[in-house]
Amino acid sequence: MAGSPAPVRELDGCRADALPLQALLEGGEPVLLKGIAADWSLVEAGRESPQAAMAHLLAHYNGRPLPYSWGPPETAGRPFYTADFTRLNTQALRGTLDAVLDEIAAHLDDPQPPTHYVASVPVDSVLPGLRARNDLDFAAHGVDAPPAIWIGNRITASCHYDAPDNIACCAVGRRRFTLFPPGQIHSLYPGPLDPTPGGQAVSVVDFDAPDFERYPRFREALGHARSVLLEPGDAIFIPSMWWHHVQGLEPFNVLVNYWWSSMPAWIPTPMHALYHAMWSIRDRPEREKQAWREVFDHYVFGPAERAGEHLPEPARKALAPIDESMARQLRAWLIARLNR
Repeated sequence: MAGSPAPVRELDGCRADALPLQALLEGGEPVLLKGIAADWSLVEAGRESPQAAMAHLLAHYNGRPLPYSWGPPETAGRPFYTADFTRLNTQALRGTLDAVLDEIAAHLDDPQPPTHYVASVPVDSVLPGLRARNDLDFAAHGVDAPPAIWIGNRITASCHYDAPDNIACCAVGRRRFTLFPPGQIHSLYPGPLDPTPGGQAVSVVDFDAPDFERYPRFREALGHARSVLLEPGDAIFIPSMWWHHVQGLEPFNVLVNYWWSSMPAWIPTPMHALYHAMWSIRDRPEREKQAWREVFDHYVFGPAERAGEHLPEPARKALAPIDESMARQLRAWLIARLNR
């Protein structure tokens, strides 16, 4: 990749049973948690060999079919789009973990193997018992963050963002993360909202061979990039909405990640509002859009208390902090109007 991204800040002495969650959230920037998962049994097996790591996974596997992506060798480990951006270059399949691992094992020495990618499968649903010796103690902080597992060969997850905060643990193999702050979305050239390789819009720039003539603003994004190489046992904190490009660097790679949000369950994802705003606002005349920008700044993007601070508390209703009761009322109100 062109350019020299700045390094990600490193935090030494991290322990799986003593997560610095509050400090990470307050910092609001990516942080390398060096060696936080070094004692995991899966990490230890992976240090022995890919085959030992595979055997360790299968020792906990309950036999349930799971989803995975498959692509021919020409996909080069990059689940992405066909040339016209209307279809994906991989197939969505279901199968057993042992069959997927057998396929990966059969191509460990191939310079360009077929793509096999198990993505974001809940650990507890297919690998019960694995967490006993392979887990971060979110529960000690009162945080419900069930882990997901990512298994594949030399896979590149194209640059994307996630709404929740994220800690991603490199369990087997090495991974390179390249990250960008949320403000660089315009310079990362997001692709279609549907379909997507993994549920989120991804940058269409090929980071290994960027076409600056076609995507000139990508140079601006590189000026804000951070990069870090994760060894087995390392983890990275990725704040909400930070873009990240992830490259698996070995013939066999396993990652375990934890997504969580500080918002209560009755606050929905802002993606619903984004789709509604594109539908109802984006194509209006520019003067109307600018007027609505002011309205949104007043009610949404400004200080949370500003819109209702001049009103008596009983009159504020949706202008006050949204509790579970108000969330139900707003949901019913929206459904009723959208169904007209």
